[in-house]
Amino acid sequence: QVQLVESGGGLVQPGGSLTLTCEGYGRIFTNNVIGWYRQAPGKERELVAMIPSAGSNSRSSQAGRFTISRDNAKKTVYLQMNNLKPEDTGVYYCNGYPRAFASWGQGTQVTVSS
Repeated sequence: QVQLVESGGGLVQPGGSLTLTCEGYGRIFTNNVIGWYRQAPGKERELVAMIPSAGSNSRSSQAGRFTISRDNAKKTVYLQMNNLKPEDTGVYYCNGYPRAFASWGQGTQVTVSS
């Protein structure tokens, strides 16, 4: 059974930075595309970045501000978020893309506020 654990969220001022970490357990994590998703208050969960298993050709809906990377040896995917805006507030989750392969975890809360 695959388990995903997100961490690294917190309260940050506009313009600040955070790095989120997704730790996975199981071979399926290493062999699959991983996505970071965000669920803002009152909204549906949306994809913000994804990275293929080899680490190349990653994509982000926040190009220039969010960068996704992975370390397969550590079974970890990172989301570096810079120049954060209040609209980036939400709970951030990681899972497979385009299809989730694990139960959704608790996520990590990101709050951008002055």
